Amino acid sequence: MVEEKIPSSVLRHIPVLADFLLEKVCFPPNAILVDATVGYGGHSLLLGARLGPEGMIIGLDVDPQCIETARSRLEGLPCRIILERENFDQLKDVLVQQKIDTVDFILADLGFCSGQIEDPRRGLSFQQPMPLDMRLDDRLEKTAADWIHRTDEKKLADLLYQYGEERASRRIARFIAEQRRHRPIQTTTELASLVCRALRQPDHRPGRKIHPATRTFQALRIAVNDELGCLERLLKAAPDLLRPDGRIAVISFHSLEDRIVKHDFKRNQAAGIYELVTPRPITANADERKANPRSRSARLRIAQRKTDGTSARSARNDRGR
Repeated sequence: MVEEKIPSSVLRHIPVLADFLLEKVCFPPNAILVDATVGYGGHSLLLGARLGPEGMIIGLDVDPQCIETARSRLEGLPCRIILERENFDQLKDVLVQQKIDTVDFILADLGFCSGQIEDPRRGLSFQQPMPLDMRLDDRLEKTAADWIHRTDEKKLADLLYQYGEERASRRIARFIAEQRRHRPIQTTTELASLVCRALRQPDHRPGRKIHPATRTFQALRIAVNDELGCLERLLKAAPDLLRPDGRIAVISFHSLEDRIVKHDFKRNQAAGIYELVTPRPITANADERKANPRSRSARLRIAQRKTDGTSARSARNDRGR
């Protein structure tokens, strides 16, 4: 059985807002779907069940372990499965390689998998000592340690403020600069404790919902993986990759991502390219938040490509005249 090949951490991973997504997205059995962040294949498994033998799922992920796990998990679907180890901002190139011009649906779940958080090599968690890595794609050259130790204090403060929305960014950057002059910061727990000292908050407090270092870690992870830049490039390419009536759905987990998606969808709506399927973002209900705590911050936005016969490219050109 497929389940025997799948680690228990995968089975614990629950795709967020899946019921809402399935309710809002319709496509024929021969549709071509893109799961731009396939992860452990949770969303693709549900979407692929609606496809027939002529349908296709193209899944992208930068994590080879996710690709192999998704391959095992999706092998029982009736449709064709193509999985590529690529960042989603390379979607257009992947489609060109597959000789595909347009697709029916693009999904981008911008969260990461529970197994990645727990992986001691990733450095995504400060619940236990991990190396300061934070790369979701180990082919990237710069780790979080590189950003911490090679970025000057002012730029580091700007990074923490811009990507982490951390109001105490200057103080945290000053503490980091002071510490690295004496000895390198080597683990996630060391960095988390340093941030707590900078903020004059205890490292451990029972019942606390958000750890003081959360925003700092978010900022570093975004910088290491160029997460916002990749999202902007995917959104820019999407209109030309969607068929008329095709839909794009993005699940974001913090305000920086959601703001980029919101503004892109509204710009394309104003240009006559998109219709908004979700004028307001869809969030998890109380039952899902209880069953899956990571869904608490998830926001789903969906837009539909218009069918007026005008290509996205020509519509943008007309707007610029």
